[in-house]
Amino acid sequence: MKKPSLKASRPGKTVYGFFRPAAFVFALFLSLTAWAQDVTISGVVKETDGTPLPGVTVQVKGTNRGTQSNVDGTYRLTNVPPAATLVFSFIGKTPQEVAVGNRTTLDITLLDDSKSLQEVVVVGYGSQRRQDVTGSIASISTEDFQKGNIVNPEQLIQGKLAGVQITPPNGQPGGGSQIRIRGGSSLNASNDPLYVIDGVPVDNNGISGASNPLSFINPQDIETFTVLKDASAAAIYGARAANGVILITTKKGRQGDQLHVNLSALGSVSTNSKLIPVLTGDQYRDIVNNQIGATDAQKALLGTANTNWQEQIYRTATSPDINLSVTGSTKNIPFRVSAGFLDQNGVLKTSNFKRYSGAIGLTPTFFKNHLKVDINLKGSIIDNRFADQGAIGAAIAFDPTQPVYSNREAYGGYFEWLDAATGRPNTQATRNPLGLLEQRFDESTVKRSFGNVVFDYKFHFLPELRANLNLGYDVSSSDGTIFVPATAASQFYRGGSNEASGVNNIYSQKRNNKTLEFYLNYVKELKSIASRVDLTAGYSYQDFIREQPSYPDRFANGNEYAPAGIPFKTQYTLLAFFGRANYTFKDRYVLTATIRRDATSRFSPDNRWGTFPSLAFAWNVKEESFLKDVKALSSLKFRAGYGVTGQQDLPSTLSDYPYLARYTISDPTAQYQFGDAFYRTLRAEGYDANIKWEETSAINAGIDYAFLNGRLSGSIDVYQKKTKDLLSVIPVPAGSNLTNQILTNVGNLENKGIEFAINGTPIQREGLNLDLGFNVTYNENKITNLTKVPTPNDPGIPVGGIGGATGNTIQIQTVGFPTNSYYVLKQVYDQTGKPLEGLYQDINGDGKVTLDDRYRYQSANPKVFLGFTTQLTYRNLTAGFVLRSNLGNYVYNNVKSSLGTYQSLTNSLNFLANGSPNLLETGFTRPQFFSDYYLENGSFLRMDNFNLGYNFGSLFSVAGNKTNLRLSATAQNVFTITKYTGLDPEIAGGVDNNFYPRPRIFSVGVNVGF
Repeated sequence: MKKPSLKASRPGKTVYGFFRPAAFVFALFLSLTAWAQDVTISGVVKETDGTPLPGVTVQVKGTNRGTQSNVDGTYRLTNVPPAATLVFSFIGKTPQEVAVGNRTTLDITLLDDSKSLQEVVVVGYGSQRRQDVTGSIASISTEDFQKGNIVNPEQLIQGKLAGVQITPPNGQPGGGSQIRIRGGSSLNASNDPLYVIDGVPVDNNGISGASNPLSFINPQDIETFTVLKDASAAAIYGARAANGVILITTKKGRQGDQLHVNLSALGSVSTNSKLIPVLTGDQYRDIVNNQIGATDAQKALLGTANTNWQEQIYRTATSPDINLSVTGSTKNIPFRVSAGFLDQNGVLKTSNFKRYSGAIGLTPTFFKNHLKVDINLKGSIIDNRFADQGAIGAAIAFDPTQPVYSNREAYGGYFEWLDAATGRPNTQATRNPLGLLEQRFDESTVKRSFGNVVFDYKFHFLPELRANLNLGYDVSSSDGTIFVPATAASQFYRGGSNEASGVNNIYSQKRNNKTLEFYLNYVKELKSIASRVDLTAGYSYQDFIREQPSYPDRFANGNEYAPAGIPFKTQYTLLAFFGRANYTFKDRYVLTATIRRDATSRFSPDNRWGTFPSLAFAWNVKEESFLKDVKALSSLKFRAGYGVTGQQDLPSTLSDYPYLARYTISDPTAQYQFGDAFYRTLRAEGYDANIKWEETSAINAGIDYAFLNGRLSGSIDVYQKKTKDLLSVIPVPAGSNLTNQILTNVGNLENKGIEFAINGTPIQREGLNLDLGFNVTYNENKITNLTKVPTPNDPGIPVGGIGGATGNTIQIQTVGFPTNSYYVLKQVYDQTGKPLEGLYQDINGDGKVTLDDRYRYQSANPKVFLGFTTQLTYRNLTAGFVLRSNLGNYVYNNVKSSLGTYQSLTNSLNFLANGSPNLLETGFTRPQFFSDYYLENGSFLRMDNFNLGYNFGSLFSVAGNKTNLRLSATAQNVFTITKYTGLDPEIAGGVDNNFYPRPRIFSVGVNVGF
């Protein structure tokens, strides 16, 4: 049999030969088809040290499609063409473009931007390139905020910025801080900065039933703070900018964002870190029985208890803070929705602050991004219970030998000092501290909503020109009740009645504020002459309405004690025209000029308008040829500016119409009798028909610098502010038939100082990063004039009322001295350093010691304040702290001056009172209120914040999306180093009396994002 040939055995050869090229073409076609299909790209964005970088914009180049990196730095972008290029960008980092190609995973490391001068900075009415900024402006964003139990927005930046002194609130829940930018510019008008929230200047006046107007803003909703410190930066806000301007920008969604949900919960425990030293029960009994010659009747009043009354009124308080936010972009409409709940209990029993907050932000664009709409809506409901802070002083002064409760049912069962004859409360005695708290129900509910809609249109026919319309509102309503039962000793004799009285009162208030602002902005690059112009011109209108009904004053049983007064309603309006021109030449030389023309209804038509100009210059030295190639120097800029700002923001206790004659109805205790009826009288108030603006002129010179690719940066500023025509309340000469005091324009005030700030990253390597920040401010404050007519022997205007001496003051405003200087007698001491009672130096040399021998000594204002921050990152672990310090501030220890004498222990009024152990050191028998012995150096170093955090990264998935988990622990008010012997050296105003202590707070938090 013939062996078959190989060829015969492969009958498919012809077919195979045909399909070989066809198969190749088909495979090529499939591969090309696969290449052309859109893909999903994911990855992680990190910093150079390996730290995940959240919030990085990832965008398909040439389109509006994109997303942002999550809290763990991860991102995911679907339907990306393989031929596309992704752009990764983040403020302060060098943008990076990466071609997709055939990859589905792109891990990116963003480098620090050595040309950070290109960063955009928020300024009044718009934004500017940082390299074009000529004024003194400081910015801080989310990653640098204070951590922990942050109730109010201003606490986020405490200790972080040079020139910005924030005195934290006392321990009252929801209490507000005192903020001073480069010192106070006024004596009686407001010294608070102007707050501009998402472009809307807000009213600084307080809201009835709320302890702080800023407490309605949830700090979790805030993205950035920008502080305009000098007049050249702030003059665009003219009449309201004398104390600086704080621009607050809230968080928003971004174009192309994926849906991102963030849930955070923080639990805090607050404790008192210190109590005021007082005599114990045993010490007190020993002194009364054996040392001061007390009468038998006084000794008989002693009890057998050892009650620490401060421990009775204080508690360990817990506070939950829960926040939820949803951010994303749907149908090209970026959005952010958030809700928050805070329940802050105070360490003083019965004090509580609850806040329910919500916010909605929408930022859609129309007409191919020519029209941008920014919608911001915020609302809060705050429930307060205000503790009777008089209990603090009562706890210090109450007899420690008495029990908390008595065996009587009367007066709530609390021990009270009674009149021996009637068995009713002793009208002169201190009330039971715990009874003051638990028998008073002072509660309020305040609702506030504010927001705005901003239309920003870039003209189609002239894209360099933008029109911006801002429509804003701020409305609030508050209702409050105060109830004290008739059995409470504190209100037993109210109204002079000999029967149980009590209190059952209500109050309410409504506010309705409106804003309309419009401006045109023209920005043009003139490349032919290497120039850039930025021109802005606009109009502003704001209207403020406040109305307050009047209700009868009632006893606890509802019976009327005094009839309702006249309902109160007031309104004032602000108008303004403003303009700004910014010219840049060769990116080296920048000139900025602004002018604002303001009017307020608070002044007469003759004085209603004011003009507020400014002029500033900057030189970007780094752009010069002799420095451009110096690699060690990243940036160097010199700035200089001059401007005038104004002030018309009067305290709410003063009239909105101080230029008009007016009459005030008397209170129920000042009625006039006609026959059997009593009538309230009308009292003429003093007024100045020619009252006008305060004006503050300021100069500033500064240097901005950065080295080593931005790893070391900072600024130095020197400034001087001079305020004239102070809105001052001054005494009226004797013989006037109108009033004892009047609000008028008189006086001059000066602040000058130096600011220094430096930030550095000394360690920056794979997985390890250390950031440090330090700032120091020296501010010198002085009154340069107080009278319209020179009065050589005029001592000044007394201020600073003190407890224990009704009507007495311990401070004074005097020409040539700082504001709130202490006015005291110079104490004489024996050879052992013990103060000699009633013996003072004869300062004026007239041979006798009187109150005329008082001298001006130190001030409540610190000469220097500092801040130091650090943040260490090691892989997923973070740790940091914030230190603050005040130097040169003095405090009057009013607790010692009123309770540090033997006379304070016993009296002839049939009750006993406690005292300060300081009496054992001085041996003072009688109070020496004006002795400089009680003035103490309040300089301190405080650790505000210590925080730890660990990012566990993606531990589990929800609906296919990775979830990030972060845990944190924070301690606040950790320690204070000071020589001050009182409760706290940091007291606004400088008089330590009945101070609600700031607690030490420990917090644990969890943050989940997906």
